[in-house]
Amino acid sequence: MDGQFRAQPLTADRWSDFEAVMGPHGACYGCWCTHFRLSPSQRKGLAGSEKKDFMHRRVSVGPPAGLIGYLGDRPVGWVQVGPRADVPNWNSPRTVSRPLEERDAADLAVWAVSCFFIVSEERGKGLSHRMLDAAVAHARVAAARIIEACPIERTKQSKSVGLYVGSKRIFEAAEFVEVAARKEGRPLMRLVL
Repeated sequence: MDGQFRAQPLTADRWSDFEAVMGPHGACYGCWCTHFRLSPSQRKGLAGSEKKDFMHRRVSVGPPAGLIGYLGDRPVGWVQVGPRADVPNWNSPRTVSRPLEERDAADLAVWAVSCFFIVSEERGKGLSHRMLDAAVAHARVAAARIIEACPIERTKQSKSVGLYVGSKRIFEAAEFVEVAARKEGRPLMRLVL
């Protein structure tokens, strides 16, 4: 890795850095990190450019939807972190990431780390750990009480795009603990701040 790592909240003035990380096609299959923000039927009805516009509007109104990671001045990563209420599809009763208590979905002190994206040339170098550390620090500053994640236990490749939810071992290293197992290989994990 070249340059000093830092992470900054995604604000409107950093939109071009988000675009750089997402690439011309919007990261994972043109998602533009809308997967947990929109229902499946809403997402299916939108072209990639419309998902990008949706996210751009969300970023423009704030608060920050996550953090951009930098090596030096180069944007290299993204982590979506914020209150569970900001990612409504993450709270759907049909998802493995649904809250333990229904009220947690609306509690602004219960946060979620729901997505990661690292530019391809920097994957497998430990940036996800640094992005998660920054996300936890960001949540603490914002007075979050709990931060949750629903990572994947293992993938066939360490650089798999399926790791957009994060790897279980990254969350274990950050002292998150498993609080529910609704589907094999996809634990709901929690860190009490």
